Parts: sequence; C-alpha cells; structure tokens
Amino acid sequence: MILNVQGLNFAYNSVPILKNLSFQVNKGEFLGVVGPNGSGKSTLLKNLDRILKPQAGVIFIDNNDQKEMHRREIAKKIGYVPQREGNIFPTTVFETVLMGRKPHINWTESKEDKKIVAETLERLKLGKFALRDISQLSGGERQKVYIARALVQKPKILLLDEPTANLDLKHQIEVLNLLLETKRGGITIIVAIHDLNLALKYCDKIIILNEGKIFAKGGKEILSKENIEIVYGIKVSMIQRGNRIFIMPEESIEDSIIKN
Repeated sequence: MILNVQGLNFAYNSVPILKNLSFQVNKGEFLGVVGPNGSGKSTLLKNLDRILKPQAGVIFIDNNDQKEMHRREIAKKIGYVPQREGNIFPTTVFETVLMGRKPHINWTESKEDKKIVAETLERLKLGKFALRDISQLSGGERQKVYIARALVQKPKILLLDEPTANLDLKHQIEVLNLLLETKRGGITIIVAIHDLNLALKYCDKIIILNEGKIFAKGGKEILSKENIEIVYGIKVSMIQRGNRIFIMPEESIEDSIIKN
C-alpha cells in the first residue's frame, strides 16, 4: 500500500470541505477522483501533497506519517501537477523540467540531474523543444512539460489536477496515454478528472466525491447509472460498444421533472 488516508478532514475558514475521507491506494494503481464542481477534488490532492494541511485525520505515504515528513521528503515521494500553472516565466523547457530535480539538489544541479532531465524529455518526445521558451508551446505540449517536471522528481505517486482541462481531444488522449505508460512503470497515478468516459477508459479504481464526502469508491462499476444520476443530478444512458461502456448525458433531473 503506497497511500493510506484515514479520517481526513479539511475546512476553509471553518467551512468544511473534506469530511472524514478514508481510502487506500496500492503501488502502480491509476485512481480517478470524480465528482461535481465544488465536491473537493482539488482540495483533496492538495492535502495529499501537504500544500494544504488537514485539520484532522492521518495520511501515510509509503508507510510514513505525512505530518512528520519534511517538505523535501514529501517531494521525493509525490509529484504534483496543478490544474493551472501560475505565471509562465520566460524559461526554456529544459530549465522548467530541471526545476523538478530541486528535492534532490544540494547546491547546484549535477551532470546526473541534467541527464535525468534529458532522458525524460526524450522519453516524452519533448527533446526537440528542450531549448524553446515554454511560453511558445501549445497547451498540450506545456502540459507534457509539467508532467515531465514532476516525473524527474522520481516520485512514487503522481498527483494531477484535471490534466486534460482545456486540451483538445488529441492532446487529452496523448496526456492520458502518457500517464498510463507512467503507471506501467510502477508509479501510482491519482488524477482529478471531470470526463467520466475518460475515467472509465483509463482508471483502475475510482472515488466519487460529493459535497466533500466519499459517495462511492471501488472499481469502474461504481460509475453506474444510478450513482451518476444521484451525484450529478442528470439523467444518463449507459451505452455498450464492444467491451467498453460509454456514458451519455440526457437531461437534468430538474428538467425531467418539469416536463412531466
């Protein structure tokens, strides 16, 4: 077990956001966290990385109590890719990714650090962009750079907050295939994701958050018609195509009531 969360609670200005969350994630699993806007997905990821500190509960990372771990130690275990990057500074792709080696650097970067960055860029097919200013890249290319920056930390867990947001379909698939490949390399992936069909395709396990609580957790079967309609307040159809199931939104529950 690489991550063990027990009784996690978090509040903003005394307003409860996460309420008594408990779950476990094993090494090499791909966990999708889904739920309506405001259900606590982003807040959960930030608590796991200790960007935000829980008010109650305990988080064990690779059998270590998170609250007893130094920030640098956490950064060696967890890589975090936010939903939105702040200001984009005028740095090259290579320099941006090299920042991910910071938890391993004492005074200055070594030849080994630079080698890890170069190899990661090549593996992610970003080598040709190494000396280009990151601001010149497309949204999908930039997202891959931020994933590369997290990967050079050599983490055991990779947290991603809506990694496909604002990307076209091609880049969505490229990013998620990259995460799938990363998972096959033994890294645990935890991703907050809106698109339920992408969650069905890529995730091994799923947590449904609703109003800060875990509504359901388990395999792909928890993304059932009944659960989706209750949590999202929308009627859906489940369509089978070969071995895959697709979720098709129909209309909101409120609209259906008005019609009837």
